[in-house]
Amino acid sequence: PWFRHQIYSPGFYTGYGVKTLPGAREAIELERWDEAAREIENVSEVIAGVADRIERITARIRRTERDDG
Repeated sequence: PWFRHQIYSPGFYTGYGVKTLPGAREAIELERWDEAAREIENVSEVIAGVADRIERITARIRRTERDDG
């Protein structure tokens, strides 16, 4: 629950020092392997969702450019 962002966040022990992929990274650092596996699954779903959104936006831009072209 500490992390609000899946890609980067202040570390639990580092204050404002940024940690990338914070849930997975800290679970790995603490050797909490079950938690690490869950966090890796979570962040992979977030990344896949962002990739899908980028693809949809790119397609919309291309359609607009083609229609305006």
